[in-house]
Amino acid sequence: MQNRNVVIIGSGVAGMTAAIYLKRAGIDTLIIECDAPGGQLNKSSSIENYPGFKFIDGPTLAMNIYEQVIDLETDYLFDKVVEIKEKDDKKIVITSKEKIECDYIIMATGRTSRTLNLDNERKYIGKGISFCALCDGNFYKDKEVIIVGGGNSAIEEAIYLASICRKVTIIHRRDKLTAEEALINNLKEYNNVEIIYNANIKKYDDKDDKIVSVTLDNDMVIPTSGVFIAIGYVPINNLIDVKKDNGYIVVDDNYETSIKNIYACGDAIKKNTYQIATAVGEATNAASNIIKKIKNT
Repeated sequence: MQNRNVVIIGSGVAGMTAAIYLKRAGIDTLIIECDAPGGQLNKSSSIENYPGFKFIDGPTLAMNIYEQVIDLETDYLFDKVVEIKEKDDKKIVITSKEKIECDYIIMATGRTSRTLNLDNERKYIGKGISFCALCDGNFYKDKEVIIVGGGNSAIEEAIYLASICRKVTIIHRRDKLTAEEALINNLKEYNNVEIIYNANIKKYDDKDDKIVSVTLDNDMVIPTSGVFIAIGYVPINNLIDVKKDNGYIVVDDNYETSIKNIYACGDAIKKNTYQIATAVGEATNAASNIIKKIKNT
């Protein structure tokens, strides 16, 4: 069984930022990740609100941060965490392959995309239904697609798809978009985008095992080759029994959870703003408070 000072679960921007601070302080740190480093960054085609970059795509920013982490010789374990236990003053992180004993844990598990929970939805995820335009958009080049949602993520997806698809139809359940004005203005530059307000998808229409259209709750039928869902996220927080609010981990001013020496940061926690900049700040504070505890400063 491995023994570590700190185990970070998740390597999105929050997890990797925490690792940078811990490693620079000489703290023995292990990151556990079950997917590609970068988390939600890897699904963003454009980032224009992160200081220092007028424009950068998510995968590039993720790789830049990952290279910093690797340059500090941070240990990675690419595996899935299945359980966390407490033993005396120690924490035991159990993955599908091994157990790691540690003094501190940072939960940086992030969020996963929310679904519409419609019939056949799970069947077509990755086969007509997607949650990432940057990942899957090229499969629909010069075709007609649908975006579900009206917030920042949905409009970012729509802008990217409008540049490669024949037509993009945005379906939004409200009477106006909720995205930032700058994004909405960018969207207006494309003449192949249509917005349908006050509507929801009622069902997916398929033929020969392919989605060919969707039926809305106003009975409109919209032909499409693919549906991109961008209606928000659900926190990934089923590993520990800590205080939560609507599924999000509640932390104190030091980013410590209701369990001593287990910290949390990034999209996994309850907060007002979910942005790259806030995740970086939260991870910095969580790591700094652990460093102070370890070094008794």
